[in-house]
Amino acid sequence: MAAIELNDEHGLGTDGTHDGKEFFKCVPHNTIFTDIKECYTIPVNEQEKETTDNYGNIESSVIVGTVGPMCIKGSLESICGKYRGIQGHHNSCYLDATLFSMFAFTSVFDNLLFRPSNENDCPEYEEVQKVLREEIVNPLRKNRFVSADRVMKLRTLLENLSSISGLTSEEKDPEEFLTSLVAQILKAEPFLKLSSGLDAYHYQLFVEKDNHLNLPTVQQLLEQSFFTSNILLKEVPSCLIILMPRFGKSFKMYSKIQPTLLLDVTDIIEDSPRQCTKCGRLANLECKECYGQCGIGLESIAFCSPCLEQMHRNDRRTSHQPKKLTVPLEFSILQEHCPVPRLYLELTAVVCIETSHYVSFVKCGSGSEAPWCFFDSMADRKGEQNGYNIPEMVPCPDFPYWLSEEGASYLTNLTDDRHLPEHAKRLLCDAYMCMYQSPDVMMYK
Repeated sequence: MAAIELNDEHGLGTDGTHDGKEFFKCVPHNTIFTDIKECYTIPVNEQEKETTDNYGNIESSVIVGTVGPMCIKGSLESICGKYRGIQGHHNSCYLDATLFSMFAFTSVFDNLLFRPSNENDCPEYEEVQKVLREEIVNPLRKNRFVSADRVMKLRTLLENLSSISGLTSEEKDPEEFLTSLVAQILKAEPFLKLSSGLDAYHYQLFVEKDNHLNLPTVQQLLEQSFFTSNILLKEVPSCLIILMPRFGKSFKMYSKIQPTLLLDVTDIIEDSPRQCTKCGRLANLECKECYGQCGIGLESIAFCSPCLEQMHRNDRRTSHQPKKLTVPLEFSILQEHCPVPRLYLELTAVVCIETSHYVSFVKCGSGSEAPWCFFDSMADRKGEQNGYNIPEMVPCPDFPYWLSEEGASYLTNLTDDRHLPEHAKRLLCDAYMCMYQSPDVMMYK
């Protein structure tokens, strides 16, 4: 005899009992006993079995050429729903959430897709670039769906060509994926040029915890980190990837962090015109010892000569040692005729991790009025061991509220994070990486 355990109930099924004897335990009515001679094996092509069991049967085509970022025609709901985005498989969420954030609705990273190969590239450079462009980015933008087998091709290439192992099966962090793809294989020009002489693809926030900060913003943490590290950016970047002050899933410096929608980078750009913190005119001096005494953040250390002199008449500041700022010659000539410009980057995505699963909030377009969506590559699942994950995009109309002053006021007075709505909790409590872009700079880079 053979005992066959079924997925569903059967009229003649038992709980693992036959002729009054219990052979094993299972759900009632889910096991049938039959003559073993009546059983036979159905041969299955291994490739078909892999596709059916692990990815489902939704077609994910190869699309050549150039496809622009997704555009919303009508309501955001029209492009959202299940089977939208990048399908997750075998711990791929770190990669799915990052790729979706980088390419779904913005072109700031598109230079990765089109740089011609040169003698310094590996022999497989064009193959990696082609898989990324034609099997992942283009289908995502045109059809709004990429199957996991297409992503597995990229993961296999990264596993074989980079110094980072386990990319096809293990849990990884987004920065490991970026190092593998962007730095080691595609060898893109670093996104950030630092005054220290170093270049980087992302910026890790290093700060000391301020116990007086109940809800720090990315703006505050970024300025604190640059001030403590005594570095600046040599130029305004087209994109800025910021890693929060946390270490994987085990340690978070702050229980909540509020991403900044419009990031002011004026005071962290080397030789950029800056405003006097007192009068607003062009600053030509900086006093780091005045940090936080005459205002908030890095704005508080820039002065024009008359205001600096006035501020340093105070006995507590007579020992301060200010230094001169470099003011661009062209702006010195025009300073009486135009205000000091502020330089801003706009938030495009927030990648979050809860326990060991990465998801992302992504801005669906450019400008302050663009809506936001929530993406999860493993939002649902069909089947069990041999089943497959179902990705999903969901509109997030409340996203701007949680990052507003009104939202911050509510959050500051909130004593129990469990009272937060699901998406708000994931955004504020689980933020791992924020992506910013400069619409002006990306136009010519």
